Amino acid sequence: NIRDAFRFLHGISRGYTLAEAMGGRLGVGGHVEWEPIRGAPSAVIRFGQTRPQAMGEFTVRADLDLNGQQAHYALTVGINPDALDGFRVLWELMTIDGAAVFGTVVSEPDWDFIPEARPGLTRPLVDGSPYDEMRSRLCSALGSMRFLELSPERMREPAIPGASTLGDSGQNLPTALEAICAHHERRNVLASWLRELTPMDVESFAFPRDPNGRVHLRIVERNGSEVSADSASDGTLRFLAMLAMLLSEDTAGVYFFEDIDNGIHPSRLRLLLEFIEGQTVKNQVQVITTTHSPALLAWMNDTTFKDASVVYRDEYRSDSVIRPIADLYNLEDLRLTQGLDRLFTSGWLETAMHFSEGEADTDHLPDDEEDWDSELDNDLTGDTGDGEVS
Repeated sequence: NIRDAFRFLHGISRGYTLAEAMGGRLGVGGHVEWEPIRGAPSAVIRFGQTRPQAMGEFTVRADLDLNGQQAHYALTVGINPDALDGFRVLWELMTIDGAAVFGTVVSEPDWDFIPEARPGLTRPLVDGSPYDEMRSRLCSALGSMRFLELSPERMREPAIPGASTLGDSGQNLPTALEAICAHHERRNVLASWLRELTPMDVESFAFPRDPNGRVHLRIVERNGSEVSADSASDGTLRFLAMLAMLLSEDTAGVYFFEDIDNGIHPSRLRLLLEFIEGQTVKNQVQVITTTHSPALLAWMNDTTFKDASVVYRDEYRSDSVIRPIADLYNLEDLRLTQGLDRLFTSGWLETAMHFSEGEADTDHLPDDEEDWDSELDNDLTGDTGDGEVS
């Protein structure tokens, strides 16, 4: 899924081989440094083959502004499950303002994701520094991603003093919050948002030590009562972890949350979205999330709406497609009159994607304007007719 795809790019940006990015990597001493990605090599590429003889291949493309010049980078990787390692670089090209500056000559395809400049395998067409800068910036951007799978059990655990980096599962939550609360302004922001996002009348936080010196978390309410992390609800802890992640001093470039609304009361989603939208602008970070929540869609602001995409697959296609929802038929206006949440629950988005992604040679997809308007109107009235999509 989308999370796996981003994790794959994140893994290779950290210098792992393709086999390690897919199958996991063990560090010195045998500890797990990188969790494997779901699926086998033969399942990585399921569609979109460009050559009939290809066992499987995919292309990664990136566009960057390099000191005012427009740089484009593309790399094609082949997958052969029968080979010893399974992955090979087939082709690589970099252009600046349309002119090629780096390309590959691959007599025997390389095994690495981004090959080193070795004779016979790669040839720089001009000075190699633009390629090095592109590679460095691309890896830096992809390497700064965080993937949050927040576990209430991990967030309830005490932490060791000084371990203030919040883990992807929410571990070290007490010490991460303690570091935030050391700054008066950020502590007030933290308490204010938690007060808004939960039914609790939050005043402050306490971080008592146990006999072993580990740090525990307690939420202090205005009447003086304290709620320990052990007693706090899963939704409250998830809120706290998201607040801690985006209020910390060492914010990453990209955060990925899968089903961000999980465990969060629908009445609080507006505030959560408002907080995330504000922090992304303030800290210049990006938050990517998936959701099936109509309530979350109802509250997104105009900027978030323009950045949102729909993932769609119908019964006649072998692959999923991703499209910006703002590009769908008249959706920008319909959102204001009908509400994006209602359009989502009625199946309108699926119907719109059904028409926009239809193939010319498929007789099950009417393509004239009259049928288009009729089908979209039927979705809003609840009559799906013959155009209903799974």
